[in-house]
Amino acid sequence: MLWETFLLALREIRRNVMRSSLTALGIIIGVASVIIMVTLGAGATAKVTADIGELGKNLIHIRPGQWHGPGGAHIRGNPLELSDAAAIEHQIPDLIAVAPASNKAIHAIYGNQNWSTSVTGSTNAFLIVRNWEIGMGRKFSESEIKGGKSVCILGSTVKKQLFGGENPIGAMIRLGRISFKVIGVFRPKGQSSFGTDQDDFVFIPLKTLQRRITGKTTVSSIFVSAMDGVSTKKVKKEIELLMRERRHIKQGKEDDFRVMDMQEIVNMMTRTTGVLTALLSAVAAVSLVVGGIGIMNIMLVSVTERTREIGTRLAIGAMERDVLMQFLVEAVVLSSLGGICGILLGLAGASAGARALSVPFVFKPGIVAIAFAFSVAVGIIFGYFPARKAARLDPIEALRHE
Repeated sequence: MLWETFLLALREIRRNVMRSSLTALGIIIGVASVIIMVTLGAGATAKVTADIGELGKNLIHIRPGQWHGPGGAHIRGNPLELSDAAAIEHQIPDLIAVAPASNKAIHAIYGNQNWSTSVTGSTNAFLIVRNWEIGMGRKFSESEIKGGKSVCILGSTVKKQLFGGENPIGAMIRLGRISFKVIGVFRPKGQSSFGTDQDDFVFIPLKTLQRRITGKTTVSSIFVSAMDGVSTKKVKKEIELLMRERRHIKQGKEDDFRVMDMQEIVNMMTRTTGVLTALLSAVAAVSLVVGGIGIMNIMLVSVTERTREIGTRLAIGAMERDVLMQFLVEAVVLSSLGGICGILLGLAGASAGARALSVPFVFKPGIVAIAFAFSVAVGIIFGYFPARKAARLDPIEALRHE
């Protein structure tokens, strides 16, 4: 019986293909929009998480001063010292590496080529905490670090701008007025989610930067990498207590430094993208309601057009529930077909959008199932009233209908 009702529903939909297609359009747009929004939101979250992970694993970043957001006060703090990094390394347990670092904007020159970039001074620990890999050449030797030698490792952008396809290993470049020997090139990381080119920098030993470029013994930041399985919140708290003690900050006074846990930033941005995705999906879901109203409208028109047919069926013995089931199945089939088309359109649109926005395509089977179930539910909810109206027609009055 149900199969025959289903076939009748398909026959009625085929009889008015254009009208049925336009009726299902609201469902198609709604389902497709929800899938696109959720998939792109998941892709954006995955990209942000991966990009922050590229900054370093279990990374904690310490900087002097405090910033209280847009319009807030900026509290300046004393610069960080190398002894601060040494204290963190020796007194805080469960750390993989600690890397003091400073940087400065500079011009890199090779032959007739020059490029405005930045130079970062640190130790080999910087490669660990910031997750950098050498793609060509080697890292610094201990004698180069301790002696402040004029050697450098290029980011891939700087290498491309100065050398093009030429092998830079062993070449001499100038950073400002000082000559440096190129000993390596980093593997490229590409652009971050924040729009910055991560490969546009030159890496040199920290002592070289301090002695020959900045003339300062302080550092602008300290990067810390915690061991796997260790709570970065716990490490952050221990660093804050140690730094307050070293900087003689009395109880009740505000810190004049910042300790940023990158995992907290990941969680915050994940929550933000999640809220935005939910908001956009809710707006897109309105199309499903509009589509449901369209289905109800067309089914009411169908009941009016087929009044004599309904009267005939009732007159020859059809039960009210048979007529109710016939029109309800038609509404559900129509909305389900719209849901299937919407899923296909949504996945195709999400794939194209992911490529356009350079975010990964993250397939979410759960949201596909929910979107389809919602489209079926729309057919049941908005198809019930027209179906009930058809089932309650008086057979005699229905047969008189012109």
